[in-house]
Amino acid sequence: MRRSLAGVALAVTSMVALSFLIPLGALVMSLVKAQAVTAAEQRAAALAPVLTLTTDPSALRESVASLDSAQQLVVHLPADAGALGSSKAPAGLLERAQQGRESISQAIPDGWICLQPVVLPGDRVAVIENFVPEEELTHGVKESWAVMSFLAVALIGGSVLVADRLGAKVVRSSKKLAQASRALGQGDLDTRVDPVGPKELRDAGVAFNAMAHRMTELLAVERELVADLSHRLRTPLTALHLASERMEGTPESARVEAAVCELEAELRAIIAAARTPLAVGPMGQGMLGTEPPTGHDAGAGASGPRCEAADVVRRRTTFWSVLAEQQNRSCSLDLTQEPTTVGLSDDDVAAVVDALIGNIFRHTAPGTPFAVQVVRTAQAVELVVADGGPGIPEPDLALSRGSSTGSTGLGLDIAGRAATATGGSVHIGRGPLGGAHITVSFALAARAPTGRRPRISRRRPAWPRRR
Repeated sequence: MRRSLAGVALAVTSMVALSFLIPLGALVMSLVKAQAVTAAEQRAAALAPVLTLTTDPSALRESVASLDSAQQLVVHLPADAGALGSSKAPAGLLERAQQGRESISQAIPDGWICLQPVVLPGDRVAVIENFVPEEELTHGVKESWAVMSFLAVALIGGSVLVADRLGAKVVRSSKKLAQASRALGQGDLDTRVDPVGPKELRDAGVAFNAMAHRMTELLAVERELVADLSHRLRTPLTALHLASERMEGTPESARVEAAVCELEAELRAIIAAARTPLAVGPMGQGMLGTEPPTGHDAGAGASGPRCEAADVVRRRTTFWSVLAEQQNRSCSLDLTQEPTTVGLSDDDVAAVVDALIGNIFRHTAPGTPFAVQVVRTAQAVELVVADGGPGIPEPDLALSRGSSTGSTGLGLDIAGRAATATGGSVHIGRGPLGGAHITVSFALAARAPTGRRPRISRRRPAWPRRR
């Protein structure tokens, strides 16, 4: 922007300067020429009264010397008296002035000639000649042009400098606003801008600060609401605890108590996550999320949360297998033996597994089989969850929260955000069981070099047969 503003100032000021400089230059040249010619005509006119009084050559020479130190003034006496001085007038012009008694002032090849006829007693005609050389016609013109050019350049340079300073102020304000916007987009909710610059940018800065403040308030209210709603579930949990105590001694007592304890632990984790600072949220990227890593840096951070995805998947699948057994669902689990370290916490990976398997129980009929698999590739860990249900008719629409009919879309959204946080992705298709086949890819996290190249499992999944 600074360069554009400076260019505009340069172009506009240059056009204005040229529009004045060219006419002024021509005017200066015309004025200098007019002054030189007028001075020559005045000298000739001053000598005319002397010539009417006397034609004595010595007296005329004294008068000429007093009027013209450059010796450009010449007197042509009548008849054969000759000329006093060195004449530069063309013969034709001189004859026209004598015969026609005509005052002549015009340019000749070397300068300007002025011929002034004087009528003497006895009807005789003398001619006063004054020659102005070319140097006198342009005396001081180049210096005047140089001064005007210098002033024009100074004016252009000053305007460009002022435009650059103004542009720098505008650009500085714009850059600060852009930096604050990027910081806010990356999860820094405390970022604010100092409204400076032109009125429009100051208004934009004030509006940005108001937006950031309002966003922080809304997010805080939303997270506190989530925590409060989760806390309210502790009341029915207490009732379940009491019910499990009354069932003590029955075969179902231990299983119900374990499920209640697991649910209570999940609620405590939800409340703790909801009440963490706004700039630190789930998925290891902050509540608002940051730009997903790309290329070699994807999932390669040496700091931040880390876990073994296969271990988390094993624990959560074991938890869900109890409910699957009650609903007569076959559950297959296939885990790679290679390291599956990803840049997420245990809770993040567990949330993905619970969301995907929970969708199976929510949207398929009892008895529908499902399979869970963890595959290690060269650069990623893939979590594959497949079922034998009706499948997902519109995979792209299902990835948008709230777009699916009869569903909030939250489960797939959790999986998508977790995968994006590590630089991975989510793919929905139809698997060998006949239903949905969801693949969540997590980029591998960096680990200390061991000097050995890890072996990559190439086993194909052992999918269970459909019932």
